[in-house]
Amino acid sequence: MSNTKYNKMWHQTQEALGALLDKEPQKMVEPQRNQVFIFQTLATFYIKYMQIFRNLENVYDQIVHPQKRILIRKVLDGVMGRILELKNEMVELELTEFHYFDDILQDLKLAPQQLDIPIPKYFLKEKLEVIKGREKILAQILADSGIDTSEMKFPVKSMPFDQAVKLIQIAERARQGRLRALFMKQIYLQEYRAKQSKTLGKKVTDAWAAALCIQKVWRRFHQCKKTEKLREEEMIFLGMNPPPLFNEVSATVIQAEKVDHLRNEVQMKHEEDYREALVTIKNDLKLIEGLDIKENLQDQIRHWFIECSRNLTGTFPDYPDIEEGGSAIIFSNKTIQQVIEDIIANQEEEEKNEKKKKKKKEKQPKKTKRQKKGTKEKNKEEDEKWKMSPSLFLPAMKEGCNTYKEIWMNKDESWNVSQDFDPELIKEEKRKELESEIRVQVDELMRQELKNLKLAVDREREHPAKVGKKKKKKGKKGKKKEKKTKKDKDLTADRTIESLYKELVEEGLLIQALKVNLSDYIGEYSYLGTTLRQVSIEPMPSLLDVRQLITLYGIWPLGSAAVHEKAPLVKSLLLAGPSGVGKKMLVHAICTETGANLFNLSSSNIAGKYPGKNGLQMMLHAVFKVARQLQPSVVWIEDTEKTFYKKVPNTEKTNEPKRLKRHLPQILKLLKPDDRILIVGTTRRPFDAELQSFCRVYQKIILVPRPDYASRYDTTVLWKQIIERNGGVLTSALNVSCLAKVTDGFTQGHIVKVVKAVLTDQRLRRQIHKPLTAVEFITAITSMDPVYKEEEESFKNWYAKTPLGKKRALAITGGSTEKAKDKGKRK
Repeated sequence: MSNTKYNKMWHQTQEALGALLDKEPQKMVEPQRNQVFIFQTLATFYIKYMQIFRNLENVYDQIVHPQKRILIRKVLDGVMGRILELKNEMVELELTEFHYFDDILQDLKLAPQQLDIPIPKYFLKEKLEVIKGREKILAQILADSGIDTSEMKFPVKSMPFDQAVKLIQIAERARQGRLRALFMKQIYLQEYRAKQSKTLGKKVTDAWAAALCIQKVWRRFHQCKKTEKLREEEMIFLGMNPPPLFNEVSATVIQAEKVDHLRNEVQMKHEEDYREALVTIKNDLKLIEGLDIKENLQDQIRHWFIECSRNLTGTFPDYPDIEEGGSAIIFSNKTIQQVIEDIIANQEEEEKNEKKKKKKKEKQPKKTKRQKKGTKEKNKEEDEKWKMSPSLFLPAMKEGCNTYKEIWMNKDESWNVSQDFDPELIKEEKRKELESEIRVQVDELMRQELKNLKLAVDREREHPAKVGKKKKKKGKKGKKKEKKTKKDKDLTADRTIESLYKELVEEGLLIQALKVNLSDYIGEYSYLGTTLRQVSIEPMPSLLDVRQLITLYGIWPLGSAAVHEKAPLVKSLLLAGPSGVGKKMLVHAICTETGANLFNLSSSNIAGKYPGKNGLQMMLHAVFKVARQLQPSVVWIEDTEKTFYKKVPNTEKTNEPKRLKRHLPQILKLLKPDDRILIVGTTRRPFDAELQSFCRVYQKIILVPRPDYASRYDTTVLWKQIIERNGGVLTSALNVSCLAKVTDGFTQGHIVKVVKAVLTDQRLRRQIHKPLTAVEFITAITSMDPVYKEEEESFKNWYAKTPLGKKRALAITGGSTEKAKDKGKRK
């Protein structure tokens, strides 16, 4: 796609965003009572913003114009933040983290797959060098300390000597048996050939009969091959089988990758040129226009305090302080005439305020009891109505749209074919910046000039200057007090971040995240979600739902600082589900997609490290100091139920699993919107933990389910993907549908283990002669225990006891959502 097409896409997306921003205030301002209508409105805006975000992300990734990219980035962050705000509103309304939009998708004529949330590429692209440098340092520290990452990933279990001897004996006997069988087969074939030659020698052979026999065999073979080919073509035509070159990378894809690579190089070059131009153009403006700007500002300010203020009020005004903004407050985009009008208006307002104060002193009639009751009832009715909470991202998006309309909407760019920076726009921007810098210098001169004028007019007016000095002294005292409050105990003030980083790596608290993308967490949309909810049955979330929540609560806020500061703050996340469903993979995916550091504070990992209270304080201080300095960061607590045990088992008492229990709530309070740190806990037995303290620490709880039939079978997911990634070749002999049906209840972890067990090096080499079959995988999986429905129900029952689960249950059983919210707040 050429650059002009991406520009066209940008213009279309901006128009759609402008129309959406005009519609949203009209529908959201009015209070509503109908919960279904409210949810449909929120969901519609959510889906539309998601479409806009998808287009903007694509445009930002492909456009090479540096000034356009700055504006697009601003709007893109605003759209991301608004999506998170709408998601938060839907959660508070429906009292659940999972939503289903079947009706709305049907109305908008969209497929469920379009709800999948993309991850912006700039999260990694813009800090790729930093991430690579950090990975090199981490690898170097691990190598110097003698910690092998391959051993960490795939630990080798020790084996007793007797068992090892037995294993070698079994392998040797099997080898001898195979050789014996091969030898016996050769003897049998020799004997069979000898018998055949004797029988055929006795018979009188007919040439025509032999030729006819050969023809029959050949025609049969040829027809079978022809029929197989026709059947294969029919299956491809119907879409039941992929085309022959389906898995091979086409030439167009290779060409597109080359174009993307070249486009990235052009982007980087244009960015460098733009940064250099910012400096050079500003220096040129300073030389050419600097003196003129200074003289104009001086004349303007003199005109203000001599002609305007002196003639109108009779006294010289107080010059605004540097902290207030100096003379920029008075002359912010205003002419001298407008300043005069403002002064007159202020005088009139002061007179009106004095008159109003006199009227207020008169007695006001007291309200009767009936009137008070009426106002209370009205207030209750207003509280019952739902109203949208104010957005922090709408102003930024509106500002971006206005900038687009003013500058880019009708701009003629026929001269800028290469889409390099626009020097005129830089001049306008730098002229304002230069003016503000010169204004600071001019303000100092004009303050002295005003002081001299005041002394010349009235020698007695030196008292305000003394007051000003006193005020300054007070200000200093205030600063001292602030410094005292800001001072926190830094336990590692004498140490550098590099040394702390090295220590945490050597102690195994800072670990290397596995290279796993979120797209590798394969799953399908839940098509029965809406139907089940209509019958008051709460469905288990699908794998696509889990992936969406990980993106919204984990990846987006960590990836964008602008989004993290203003969006609804999510400090902690809990992933609960049976073993093997991909909880650990999701943690590593968050780190991979955002380039975050991964700290492991699991009870098993910190056992025996930094002993005692002081040691624990030092460990937590070091971890979160490094996490803040090198943000974004993820603090992972595996088997987090151990930290909140109801009763610690005797076998684990020596490890002190509850060391972090008291400190985690304190840490969460200290985390600010500027700190891009996410605490992620994973658990497979949440019922062993104290529920209240558990839910107090983890702000968002996500149930991770076992894969359903759609996720196990779909052509792009699970079985096929895992088999192909491990070197397997899919043929018609392998019935994937059968595998998907038989493996109901088995998790992704089970499937990965089975595929790795079946696809050995020897089996991969034999695929050409003997294609893979479903029986091989079924035989291997029979030795494993699935996740039974009873276990899945136990997770659902546990989740129903959490604060959000209780509210949801109360709302389903007939209680209003507001009662549920009140109940949740009390508890």
